[in-house]
Amino acid sequence: MTTSRGRHYTGVQQVVAAANSDLTLRRTCNAICRAIAKALDMSGCRILHLNPKRDYLTTVGAFGLNDLYLRKGPLDARKSLPEVLEGNIAVVTHAPTDQRVQHPEQAREQNVIFIAAAPIRSANTTIGELRIYSRRSRHLTELEKDFLRSAASISAVVLERAELAQFKERVNSQAAKSGGALLPAQITSSSLKPTEFAHASEAEFARLLDFYKIDWLYEPRSFPLAYNGSGVSQMFTPDFYLPELEMYVELTTMKQELITAKNRKVRKLREQYPDVNIRLITRKDFSKLLEKYGYGPLGEAKVQGVGQILYSQAQIQRRVRTLARRISKDYEGERIVLIGALKGVLCFLSDLMQRISIPLKVDFMDVSHYGGEGEVVKITRDLDSSIAGQHVIMVEDIIDTGMTVNYLLTHLASHKPASLRVCTLLDRRARRLANVQLDYVGFEIPDEFVVGYGLDYQGEYRNLPFIGILKPE
Repeated sequence: MTTSRGRHYTGVQQVVAAANSDLTLRRTCNAICRAIAKALDMSGCRILHLNPKRDYLTTVGAFGLNDLYLRKGPLDARKSLPEVLEGNIAVVTHAPTDQRVQHPEQAREQNVIFIAAAPIRSANTTIGELRIYSRRSRHLTELEKDFLRSAASISAVVLERAELAQFKERVNSQAAKSGGALLPAQITSSSLKPTEFAHASEAEFARLLDFYKIDWLYEPRSFPLAYNGSGVSQMFTPDFYLPELEMYVELTTMKQELITAKNRKVRKLREQYPDVNIRLITRKDFSKLLEKYGYGPLGEAKVQGVGQILYSQAQIQRRVRTLARRISKDYEGERIVLIGALKGVLCFLSDLMQRISIPLKVDFMDVSHYGGEGEVVKITRDLDSSIAGQHVIMVEDIIDTGMTVNYLLTHLASHKPASLRVCTLLDRRARRLANVQLDYVGFEIPDEFVVGYGLDYQGEYRNLPFIGILKPE
């Protein structure tokens, strides 16, 4: 057995031992990184987790890397060694000049020359990356690539196990709050949050962000604020980064001395990094922050009536833009008529029509239901203009049984339009009775009562900017 093979064999043993330990996730990943760096004779190593939207990478564990290098900011997964997303190993022989390196200036400052990355995969999908670093120029042998792949496979098990543990904890917590009974819609997995918070207030803030489905990173970047002869003498690491808002957040208590000290650091950061958006907030400030950026809370009583947010404002707007692009492409060179059934469709129709790039007209209908369960539908307001020979899209906020929209489509077809399609934001397919073709669908939702973004309960909740599941009585 060669010295290299022996070192790799020992390294695999140490990686497995760390993976089977009862350490926290971060310490487990730190230990794995240490074993990998030693086995491959590298100066550093880190394990990165890919968020569900597959747009940025966060550090879960590391070894041998300067804090300034680790905290240089969130990594864009599509810019930083993008081939790893597709399941390939990436090799960078000179990091300061390679265009695939997102922060080459940091690599130059920290003397990082060589980088190699292997995908951490689960069920043929990349969920993270394993990266190794060296301060000298070198290449990666096939034996070293095999070792890296093996270590990445073990790391995948560690990340999956941690995500499962967090999922179980979340389900148990929700079960306790609902008296032991969970709604099917509540049993959903979410992204791994590999975080050990320094303070309980940070954990509370993270739970609020999760409730509103606002993506967050914990302490992703450190900013040097002062220097001495030997290097950095003062750094500032904001508590959170919110990618959707492109904002750093530093939490503080109501103690004046703490507010004064943190205000001084925030002021310094703004002076030295004018392009960085940072907010110093207290717990009370959070509600105002949400309201300013359109997440809510729009009154505590209304938010308290929501048991779970199904889709955030950002998720809704992304989907609306996608639907608008599809409609614009499908009807390129044509004029269309959007028809909405009042009242719940108002928010969706308003946002959709603003993002459609072809000429259009808008008209409305209103209906009443009779018989308790909606067996009889009557049109109480008909169209203002003729749609004969025109391309018509019936726009709905939500379709469940399909009985109402089926009746309206029959009515609209009698006006002899050139074409007739259906666009709905929400499809509650579990309740479908009528066989209705849906041409454009925003989200398929579970069989739950939803409110917000135009949908109401007894006249309330329409003006919530998100869509949530109403708490059971």
